Amino acid sequence: MSPLPTQMVNRWQNRKEPGPGQGTVYWHILVGDHPEVRELAQAAQKRLAEFRGLHMTPAEWLHITVLVAGPDDEITDDRQREMLAAASSILADIPPVTITLGRVFYHPEAIALIAHPADALAKVREAVQEVTHKVTGRGESSKQSSSWSPHVTIAYSEAEQPAQPLISALGRELPSREVTLSAVSLVVQRGKERLWDWHPVGQARLVGG
Repeated sequence: MSPLPTQMVNRWQNRKEPGPGQGTVYWHILVGDHPEVRELAQAAQKRLAEFRGLHMTPAEWLHITVLVAGPDDEITDDRQREMLAAASSILADIPPVTITLGRVFYHPEAIALIAHPADALAKVREAVQEVTHKVTGRGESSKQSSSWSPHVTIAYSEAEQPAQPLISALGRELPSREVTLSAVSLVVQRGKERLWDWHPVGQARLVGG
């Protein structure tokens, strides 16, 4: 776990983002349709509402990012469908995963809820990594994967300010909630992050035996 930051920064100050009409393909686990996740995120965002310079994640698009696949001008519609079909085949053998949300993680660019245990989602990430690498040649295979900390971001920082008042307002732990995850979505995000112009392509479901 990283030490607590002392200063929040503007996430987008020097960040290169897609322009109008450009998009990025992601593998996300969308959790905005889980009432327990919405309630937890909304409670956290309410505590942070008094602070300037925070961009809150819309409830509809609360998510765990599993993998950035690449730009959509390189990953064509046909390739996206191929990735979904291959991922669906692999993930059909993996049962739904139950995680717990409640621990708060502070980063200079964002505030998030940690998904615990992290290794519960390892096989899901490995599957989409392998599929993406095989179909597109982009990214890392699972054997090359570095450490990954799955999380649900509730607020992004878009200004410089001391971190301690935010930490004091929200704390390190919220009432924990269990949620069972049963699908991974392929999503095309168009334009800048803060526009939330998201276009889900389809889902690969975790079925298991």
